[in-house]
Amino acid sequence: MRLNEHPVLRFEHGREITIYFEGRPIRAYEGETIATALHAAGIRVLNYSPNEKRPRGLFCAIGKCSSCLMVVNGIPNVRTCITLVEDGMRIERQHGRAKLPREAKPPEFRDAKVVTADIVIIGGGPAGLMAAIHAADAGARVVLLDENHMLGGQLVKQTHKFFGKREQFAGVRGVEIARILEEELKKRENIEIFLETSAVGIFQEGDEKLVLAVRKNRELLEFRGRAIVVATGAMEKMIPFENNDLPGIYGAGAIQTLMNTYGVKPGDRVLIVGAGNVGLILAYQLIQAGVEVKAIVEAMPKVGGYFVHAAKVRRLGVPILTRHTILRAEGKEKVERAVVAQLDENWQVTPGTEKTFEVDVIALAVGLRPSIELLHQVGCQIKYVRELGGHVAVRDEWMETTVRGIFIAGDSAGIEEATTAMLEGKIAGIAAALRLGIANESWVKGLETAQRDLDEFRSGPFGRHIADGIRKILAEVRA
Repeated sequence: MRLNEHPVLRFEHGREITIYFEGRPIRAYEGETIATALHAAGIRVLNYSPNEKRPRGLFCAIGKCSSCLMVVNGIPNVRTCITLVEDGMRIERQHGRAKLPREAKPPEFRDAKVVTADIVIIGGGPAGLMAAIHAADAGARVVLLDENHMLGGQLVKQTHKFFGKREQFAGVRGVEIARILEEELKKRENIEIFLETSAVGIFQEGDEKLVLAVRKNRELLEFRGRAIVVATGAMEKMIPFENNDLPGIYGAGAIQTLMNTYGVKPGDRVLIVGAGNVGLILAYQLIQAGVEVKAIVEAMPKVGGYFVHAAKVRRLGVPILTRHTILRAEGKEKVERAVVAQLDENWQVTPGTEKTFEVDVIALAVGLRPSIELLHQVGCQIKYVRELGGHVAVRDEWMETTVRGIFIAGDSAGIEEATTAMLEGKIAGIAAALRLGIANESWVKGLETAQRDLDEFRSGPFGRHIADGIRKILAEVRA
């Protein structure tokens, strides 16, 4: 299941090691995750649900759901999609709820290592990277943490070239943008980076903000700063259909992670649900990896993504079935078939229109929702805004929330594209430095330029609903 050739990407494996899945030796490579190594070995079922004992498999691949929880070296509830393999590691399927072994001792709060900075940035995707770079250039001491083992967020799996202006990386592939931004980050001595570090809470202590985090599931860390930028991204949405929990049903991003980050095929035959830009781009990326795309189904009466992407996919022979929906997945322990049907003008299934596709993968490209858990926990005002993807934190033009000193950027502020995430990150980083009195007034010009670029990018037909959603948020601030 590993890709040996790819028209765009070159996969460099780390040292070959051996892990043990329920006593069976599995070949793995340093630098890849447990779930990736198991997937490459053909293992799809990772755990069983607590109540109905139904099989579960990889779904999001970014540590934001419970589908990949396994027992690793005797410790349950390990997120195998973001935990790296180690030589000799013992892995077992988890059956429902599990308890820590008696000999396991969790870290104590008083043992936490304290790290101080002016600005703490949570999230190392496009928004977080840009926030860190510009806050540091404005003179702030910056700490950036991310729960993954690499920087770049969604950029590391994007093989398509970006639109927009040259200053916004037009014509550059996402994987290359991630490399450029990481190199820029590491040039700055006033940025400290913590990877494999999960933020679990934000607290106010006098004039300081405190971020409690856990590194590598072993070490407790306490980050202290006067401002925080939350750039935690988003997670995949799910839609209801029969057997939608079978292994082999993935969020689109998980498939991109397997293919484009680790060079592992998700399967052989795929049905994609959703004909927005993500679904269309995913279809092309799957074909690049030598995977057959049986069809794309879309409930809306027309394709939601850019015409150029749809035209490319159709030229490659992939049918796009508008006004269709998935009815059910079929299979015992994993996906074996998908059944779809046509919808009428009242969104009801038209009898007799069912079609069955023999597939081993169903890809859900049905949208994302902002990850706002930390923002909600710390007391930021939250509002449901349909145009921005769901519940979001209320914020002003400078990306500052209703809790002074806490800023947001990227998909955690509203679902858009990586280009807008980078612009919002730039605004948030500069604004945080200005709010703390670190940056001088000359930085206001850079902030205003980024805001104009954002407005321009959103002025097209695909950005109008985003602009409407932001107007709703700003109206809440001004009320």
